[in-house]
Amino acid sequence: MGFPYYTTTTLEDLITKWYKIHNFTKPTDLSVHNIGMENQILVKCRPTQASYMKVGKFREIVLDSRLPRIHQREQFFHELCHALRHAGRQLIMPKDFYDLQERDARHFTLYASLPYHMIKEYTLSDPEIINVWSRDFNIPLDVCQARLEKIKRRPIVPIKTIL
Repeated sequence: MGFPYYTTTTLEDLITKWYKIHNFTKPTDLSVHNIGMENQILVKCRPTQASYMKVGKFREIVLDSRLPRIHQREQFFHELCHALRHAGRQLIMPKDFYDLQERDARHFTLYASLPYHMIKEYTLSDPEIINVWSRDFNIPLDVCQARLEKIKRRPIVPIKTIL
């Protein structure tokens, strides 16, 4: 079973379009430094909490060097969402707005780390799909599990036949 009736979200479509424009077509293309360069964002690792910072035209994502690379990649996609889609300083914004940005970043992380145009090539019924995605995309198992659950929960929209 692949994705027979799955309809993508607008966010998934935007991510896929950007990846295709920049020729990111397979999991090995999803290098944090390449994606950062394409977005003019410097990516650094330091022994501190992950963050995104913008000062003038300078933009930087910091990943926690104390964590394994697989978790740094998850952090990268989360922080990339803040860089591309959000404004304001989270430390001083209202809690509801902060929560909304964090929720958006979680969705973005699922879609950007396991983009539809790449994962649609896999067989969802494979009992090892979570492990395969984790290995191929270098993303933690819980992120892969959440992505699969999101696919399964998405409403099925039958494709209309044009006569």
